[in-house]
Amino acid sequence: MNDDDEYDDLYDGEDAEDGDTEDGDGVARRNGRDEVRTFASQPPARGRGFAQSWWGLRWIKALEDTALDGEQLKKGRGQARNGAVGAVSVRPGRVTAVVRDRDGTGRRCDVLLTELTDAEWNRFLDMAVDRAGHIAALLDREMPPHLVEDAASAGVELLPGVGDLEPECDCGAWDLCPHTAALCYEVARLLDQDPFVLLLVRGRGERRLLDELQLRSVARASAGAPAGGEPEEEPPGVRADEAFAARDILPPLPAPPPLPREPGQPPALDTGADPAPGIDPDALEFLAADAAARAHRLLAEALAPGHGHQPPEPAPTRDQDAVRMAATVPGPVIARRLMAVTGRGRAELDRAVRAWRAGGAASLAVLDEEWTPGPEALARASAALDCAWEEADRPRLRATAPGRWTVLGAEAQLRLGEDGRWWPYRKEQGHWSPVGPGAQDPAAALAEALGGDES
Repeated sequence: MNDDDEYDDLYDGEDAEDGDTEDGDGVARRNGRDEVRTFASQPPARGRGFAQSWWGLRWIKALEDTALDGEQLKKGRGQARNGAVGAVSVRPGRVTAVVRDRDGTGRRCDVLLTELTDAEWNRFLDMAVDRAGHIAALLDREMPPHLVEDAASAGVELLPGVGDLEPECDCGAWDLCPHTAALCYEVARLLDQDPFVLLLVRGRGERRLLDELQLRSVARASAGAPAGGEPEEEPPGVRADEAFAARDILPPLPAPPPLPREPGQPPALDTGADPAPGIDPDALEFLAADAAARAHRLLAEALAPGHGHQPPEPAPTRDQDAVRMAATVPGPVIARRLMAVTGRGRAELDRAVRAWRAGGAASLAVLDEEWTPGPEALARASAALDCAWEEADRPRLRATAPGRWTVLGAEAQLRLGEDGRWWPYRKEQGHWSPVGPGAQDPAAALAEALGGDES
């Protein structure tokens, strides 16, 4: 007689009420509204972790945090790891299995968990229907991890707390023993397979739960929006505070992905068919290539050491983003579109592109905006100019505008940015144009503006 046969003998005739059915593989039975599920015995557990999923790990944490006898837990964990737990029956309020000792003796074990009341189930279902992300996941047979915190906020505790698990074993122990502890650990492996097991133990089978969710969702949709506005919807995803609160129980993150050698290739839209009205294939191809290049750059920055300590970059304005895209050499067709967006002519856009390539948004601001330094900034700038050259090499500079110093007798200019850097400019075809990156040393910036000739 194998473990499953002995399991059937133990439960022969139990719960055999009218309405019981058994599916083709003998895995689940339904008694009226309450489902009974049977899981076959599992092989010994391998590896360090006993459970792998978020729900399995949370069950173990709740078990170990609330157990009063750590030694019994340790023994039970060893028995479960060695495959001593036979087939497991799960029903509302109870989990049952046969657990074998080393000598082969089988012990019937039950672990009882208090079922949620009808009022608690109503609060849970209302909470799930109120949050679009939860009901979509549940109806898709998924159990999102932050369901635990949101249920708790509605006054419903899904995971067991202190005193919630009540063990029963025919070994004679009046409290937790290695057999019932082994069964508790085995539940974590069941939750790896299907987290809906937790809701079944709490009192509702999966089918009944999903039916009730659908009915409430349809009723809510039929009722329409409340007076005075649209119904509020929960944003998709996991809230940052919930993810941070779960950091100690989540499995370790995988290693970061390696950086590809180059951005991915955008799709080719030259299919021979005419595009839909209003669709420009050239613009779409450019935007796809631009998105791939930006994603590659962002990944490279994210993988760089110390990235987590860097402040996030501010979002670019529409004009800044248009200049950035023009700096990727998109070609004349796209350039004309970007000229229209920015309101710049060809020469103006070219100067803006040169500024962007020299230093991004900070450099573009120096080109476009006149900044008036305050007294302290002017004092620091004057001190920097005084110390930048030896007396014999000092160029003749004249302040021609706030924050701008022009070299007398040369087509060169220094501009002071709000970040304290000096930016080199040279007059070309009657316009001051950026010719290099910013520098903390005005002498280095002016050398760039003079093209290496300071005479």
